[in-house]
Amino acid sequence: MMNEGPAVTTDAGAGERVGRAREWIAEARRVTVLTGAGISTDSGIPDFRGPNGLWTRNPLAEKASTLEHYLNDPLVRQAAWQNRLVSPAWQAEPNAGHRALVELERTDRLVALVTQNIDELHQKAGHDPAKVIEVHGTMWWSRCWRCQDRRPMHEAVERVRQGDPDPHCLACGEGILKSDTISFGQALVPEVIEAALVAAEACDVLLAAGSSLSVFPAANIVPRAKAA
Repeated sequence: MMNEGPAVTTDAGAGERVGRAREWIAEARRVTVLTGAGISTDSGIPDFRGPNGLWTRNPLAEKASTLEHYLNDPLVRQAAWQNRLVSPAWQAEPNAGHRALVELERTDRLVALVTQNIDELHQKAGHDPAKVIEVHGTMWWSRCWRCQDRRPMHEAVERVRQGDPDPHCLACGEGILKSDTISFGQALVPEVIEAALVAAEACDVLLAAGSSLSVFPAANIVPRAKAA
């Protein structure tokens, strides 16, 4: 065989650990799942902090994810709207990871699916929306920062496509529009994070998939589940 690069090192214990995790899930009566951006990368949606992550390749995109910058800098908002125009999430389809979690729900053992993602691919894969707890909101809706008017995001995106670089609220006429997601510097919805923590306390097994577990308070469900 030709030597085309460095040898791939395999972890001899990985199979054993995966097998043990499989047993835990198979034996559990109540499973809560936490998902992050990594579960959607196979659907063509880049993660944020990875080598090819959105923020790694485009620091301005990270700036647009900070509430203070988004609200106070029209250029940041305009860049954010241009990114929304071409986001791969609009055409993304659920992948095998999403579908596997739907199969778990069909065994009637899923307490809840807590997700840090905003792409709604879990619902698109077939999850009961009532089981999905979106701690960081959803990109599929816009919300006015002034009057809280909430509308389908495609309406605002179409206005950008028609030439408005920074569309404002149609209801109050003045408010800044942003996606109905939680930005850095923005408080989580108390009822939503509380539901996630309750789901963590109610499970036999917590399965974390595609998350670096570095974003709090969402990552708090891991120690909360362990303590329970």
